[in-house]
Amino acid sequence: MTGVLESHVRETDAFTLSMERDPLLRSTIVAVALFDKPPDWEVLVARIDRATRLTPTFRQRLEPTPLGLAPPRWVTDPDFDLAFHVRRIEAPTPKTFDTVLDVARNAGMAAFDPARPLWEFTLIEGLTGDRAALVMKVHHSLTDGIGGVQLAAHVVDLHPEPADLGPMPPRPRSQRRGPLDAWRDVLVYDVARLAGMTRTRLAALPGDAWHLVRDPVGSVLGAAETAASLARFVRPITSTLSPVMDQRRLQWHFATFDVQLDALKKAARHADGTLNDGFVGGISGGLRRYHEAHGSNVQALRLAMPISIRNDDDPEGGNRVTLVRFEVPIGIEDPVERMHEIDRLGVELRRDRALPWSNTVAGALNLLPSSVTGGMLKHVDFLASNVPGFDKRVYVGGAELVGFYPFGPTLGSAANITLMSYRGTCHVGVNTDVGAVPDPDLFLECLREGFEEVLDLAGEHEPVRLGVA
Repeated sequence: MTGVLESHVRETDAFTLSMERDPLLRSTIVAVALFDKPPDWEVLVARIDRATRLTPTFRQRLEPTPLGLAPPRWVTDPDFDLAFHVRRIEAPTPKTFDTVLDVARNAGMAAFDPARPLWEFTLIEGLTGDRAALVMKVHHSLTDGIGGVQLAAHVVDLHPEPADLGPMPPRPRSQRRGPLDAWRDVLVYDVARLAGMTRTRLAALPGDAWHLVRDPVGSVLGAAETAASLARFVRPITSTLSPVMDQRRLQWHFATFDVQLDALKKAARHADGTLNDGFVGGISGGLRRYHEAHGSNVQALRLAMPISIRNDDDPEGGNRVTLVRFEVPIGIEDPVERMHEIDRLGVELRRDRALPWSNTVAGALNLLPSSVTGGMLKHVDFLASNVPGFDKRVYVGGAELVGFYPFGPTLGSAANITLMSYRGTCHVGVNTDVGAVPDPDLFLECLREGFEEVLDLAGEHEPVRLGVA
């Protein structure tokens, strides 16, 4: 039955797909891999070919179900064309990394062709210094950050010379489908889902009953707490907390900066926190400065952050995160105190009783008009995400990876700030809505100052580097 459910997108992904009727809410991820030289083209294409065979959703398109009675279904594309998805271009003038960011930004703002699998990779050659970059555009329903790193493991090598990976796996089989197949799939999916929910409840009943007998008051309070948590999870929001970043436009701006990984971890430990606490602490310090530069003394902003619900037995790739939103302290000037509060909020979120119900909640939200649920997303102030990457030097087609910059979708917010660690460096991609942040250079400088404030807790450290050297 699990295989039946996996053949359809999760309710959370169905929710984001339905939101994309509004182009401001597209769930497109863009990542830029920077190499010291152009990878061997044939090796690169062969590795990507292998990865798509091992992760079949990259050779599948989404097919709507009749009357929307189940989430869209993954169907192997009978006309899959690898050459359409993997492209190669010469870098436009002036051939700098800013050129790459322009290509990446334009790719991220363009909609996917729904008749094809939802991903596109473009190798850009001829950059200054004989460098090259791979711009990867992927829909969030295909993978989350951790899943993306799992897939990348099928492409990279640990040595300059490409390893022999053996015979190429077989291509996923495709089959032509008719209307009756679609109706049968809906029936099978709904039966499988109902059976799964029934098994889960039956398995929980003995424990629930025993707990009710032993602690009736605690059982009732627990149920009430779960209900309250679910209510907070779906509570509508009708305004941004930021009086400055409150406009939205259908235009993105990409920027990057680098932070020393060990120094950020060490700084976070001054607040008994984690890398993520240091990351959000740096962002919040930067946002305070940005608002002060605009004459605003904001105390808190609404953050949406993905929390992984991935299990060890989940398949590679796929989207296994749920977005949680909460208010983060912006007005606390002491970075240690600010990270303490961020850590406390993070611990509470990971214990939130609503998290296991996120997929079910998304299914219920799918029944509401997209204008209602979409309006909620547009009043989130910013998004932030932290993804652990490779800790060793890696190569693709003989070229060394020297930087990896992720850019998450704004999803109707003012900005998405995403961190990917690689070999001791936090590579941070900043995606801002031009309407909300019309002065991106000032925004980036404020973020730099916010992170420097946190890093100073670690003592001597490398300075935050804006852009790519």
